[in-house]
Amino acid sequence: MHSIYIHIPFCKSICSYCDFCKVLYNQEWVNKYLLCLEEEIKNRYNNEVIKTLYIGGGTPSSLDIDSLQKLMDICKIFNLDEKYEFTFECNINDIEEEKLNILKNNGVNRLSIGIESFDKKKLKFMERTSNYDEVLEKINLCRNFDFNNINVDLIYGIPGENLHVLKNDLKKILTLDVEHISTYSLMIEDNTKIGIKKIKPIREELDSKMYKYIVKFLTNNGYEHYEVSNFCKPDKYSRHNLNYWQNKEYFGFGCGASGYIGNVRYTNTFSIIKYLNKEVKNKEELLSLKDVMDNEVMLGLRLIKGINLQEFFDKYEVNLQEVYNIKPLLKTKELIYKDGNVFINPKYIYVMNEILIKLI
Repeated sequence: MHSIYIHIPFCKSICSYCDFCKVLYNQEWVNKYLLCLEEEIKNRYNNEVIKTLYIGGGTPSSLDIDSLQKLMDICKIFNLDEKYEFTFECNINDIEEEKLNILKNNGVNRLSIGIESFDKKKLKFMERTSNYDEVLEKINLCRNFDFNNINVDLIYGIPGENLHVLKNDLKKILTLDVEHISTYSLMIEDNTKIGIKKIKPIREELDSKMYKYIVKFLTNNGYEHYEVSNFCKPDKYSRHNLNYWQNKEYFGFGCGASGYIGNVRYTNTFSIIKYLNKEVKNKEELLSLKDVMDNEVMLGLRLIKGINLQEFFDKYEVNLQEVYNIKPLLKTKELIYKDGNVFINPKYIYVMNEILIKLI
């Protein structure tokens, strides 16, 4: 066991595209939720040494001061490794000195900030509010509290967006000089505001151009493209997310959280009412060895360096190429073998799902 994810579902407003487990902020529910969260953790956590801890949402930074301190007190239950990574997700509007002080004093050493865009039309579409000056001011405030590992999120592919808008967003993000950048093409899910309105996605050709431009721009400006959607300065990988992509075990605590322990994947209820009534579990899936290996391949090939064949053999006592039809994809150069690793040809990263379908 290496990692823990904690889900805080509360938000002050609901973004138009959000498909995560979330609910509008209600202080009475927050108080009950933290009690239930603490009970769930105490019931399932057995003092394992934890290397990465990630608090996401929802909007964890929406918690008021007392609730935030209560959440940090709950986290003291965990036996953290000496070189732990502790990430806390923030909305730019919530960042203030008192909250940063609590986070810093309680061991948080990485912030993930949802910026999404600086373009007014994009922000209006996403039902978000912020601007470049505020973002720069708040990130400088984080630096004043010695947070030296900051991620920002960018969403692109908004209906009506063009390459010019994307380029402006990227130029402004570059000036923030953050350690990590996550970029996501807009996904229109059925149960979101834009899904209900039947909003149509942008053309795939434009989406592909945007993706390729992002990769070129960020790599040309000193960021390593280490996973399909993620870029970082040297050695500033998201260690928590690497744990997912390397198919390692993790706890998921809170409403809507998922976990992976042994050969079982589980998901907690998405219903805040059920969670507050301590009906925590929603679904458990017992995985076969082939299921586990399939996940290893699907997740591992998201990494730009791909899958190490020796590590795969050490883990499963079988050669990767004996289980999966790799040779034809090596011939077509959709996959590449180099230095003991098999990885997707960078030219085909954008269509990686098609390659995975051929494999699995």
